[in-house]
Amino acid sequence: MHKRRLGQTELEVSEVGFGAWQLGNNDAWGRMTDKQALRLVAAAIDLGCNLFDTAPNYAFSNSERLLGRALRGKRDQVVVVSKFGHRAEDGSEDFSIEGFWESLHQSLSRLQTDYLDVLLLHTPPRHLLNGEHRIWEALAEAQTQGKIRYYGASVDFADQVKLLLDTSDAQVVEVLFNILHQDARRSFDQIGNNDVGVIVKVPLDSGWLSGKYNASSQFSGVRARWSAAQISQRAQAVDQIQTTLAQEPSSQGSLPEQALAYLLSYDEVSAVIPGVRSLEQLKSNIASAGQRLPLGTRHKLELLWDTLTDNRRSLFPW
Repeated sequence: MHKRRLGQTELEVSEVGFGAWQLGNNDAWGRMTDKQALRLVAAAIDLGCNLFDTAPNYAFSNSERLLGRALRGKRDQVVVVSKFGHRAEDGSEDFSIEGFWESLHQSLSRLQTDYLDVLLLHTPPRHLLNGEHRIWEALAEAQTQGKIRYYGASVDFADQVKLLLDTSDAQVVEVLFNILHQDARRSFDQIGNNDVGVIVKVPLDSGWLSGKYNASSQFSGVRARWSAAQISQRAQAVDQIQTTLAQEPSSQGSLPEQALAYLLSYDEVSAVIPGVRSLEQLKSNIASAGQRLPLGTRHKLELLWDTLTDNRRSLFPW
């Protein structure tokens, strides 16, 4: 497994991490037993993955609990990222200072550790990204106490990254970035100048870049948010991506492997964290480690996104 430095931190992370949103999540995608979840984490470590990303509200806190069990005796071998701002019991927002300390201590307890490697504000309201907000004092205090090593925020768009880096001392940023959502790359120059660690979330666009969906696909749960027109739009975009890749002489590997290789071709990206629900999926994700799309191919996908979004004026709905 290839590793990359997480920005200015002292952390070296596997460039393909483990997105733990689905860990122990008994939802529309099927039941995952505790035993299956524990085996997945163990298999990931065996395959060289050392970066695990979770949050209090993932699987109603079951993700953190299972990860804590799975990492018992292995804590010093891994980098654990968790978040703050969405309550474990129902996902409702609480970005208060009191809520921060309560959430942090609960996460530490569930994860069976006395520190988090990284703590992120979890897609917070825009005003919280301003470093003058009191929440940044709380983060710094938690760092001084040794309860977190580094901190930052999980965001979706380049303008949010700009506000964060202009006003705060965030060391890590988690960004929404994939072939269908490229707005974040507009912030990469500033990210590089600030030497901030970048973790890429939703790298396969909630499964669209796995190649398993088409215009006839139907969704339930959180993915039911897409209308029929939006599903058709995404399916057509994925077809164009596949056509573009197929025309490249150096094109090889499955669509998800190439989609992750696209992200890993950016030096600013420290790691990608695709979701994991099965051993087969885990192995497919890990297969992307060490892969890079050629710069020419990457540029063609950038131009395709510009066309699909009318030069960023009509972004794909999230």
